[in-house]
Amino acid sequence: MAFKNKLISNPITKQNIRFVQTAKDTSGKLLEMETIYHTRSLEPPPHYHPYQDEHFTVIAGEMTVRIDGQLKVLKTGDTLHVPKNKVHSMWNNSNGKTAVNWKMYPAMNMENFLETAMGLAQDNKVNHEGMPGILQIALMANKFDGVFRLSKPPFIIQRVLFVVISPFAYLFGYRPTYQKYLD
Repeated sequence: MAFKNKLISNPITKQNIRFVQTAKDTSGKLLEMETIYHTRSLEPPPHYHPYQDEHFTVIAGEMTVRIDGQLKVLKTGDTLHVPKNKVHSMWNNSNGKTAVNWKMYPAMNMENFLETAMGLAQDNKVNHEGMPGILQIALMANKFDGVFRLSKPPFIIQRVLFVVISPFAYLFGYRPTYQKYLD
């Protein structure tokens, strides 16, 4: 369970997150984090949040953003609002660390998604791009489709595919979340 000042990290994508305000702290209205992107962090897959808006403020360094396929670089003091359903990805493409204040409205269960994804990376259960295998993705996509969706393939295709393969994922011992990552 996320709590104020809890730290999680992904050694593959080179990102650390510290929870500033959790869903519990804000009655579900806001999830606020401070994220550190280390030098030359990996670009995550393009994605969107169907029911959440995001607001980013670069505290130090610079952040590269791909939004609707267009690249832009944000520097210290710059802000970016990403409305729900807007496809985006962000990372640090510079030679120094980048610190970003990151807010999501409403919080929903995004903190559990992040804890699970980063926990899998900590346990080396992801590939060199930081992505888990398709069976794990299927279960997480089903559980967290309200807070995180990959931009490709189209959502309806993902939905059908992931529902079909989910029983196999459970059969092989996969779960949508793991208690050890949420503690």
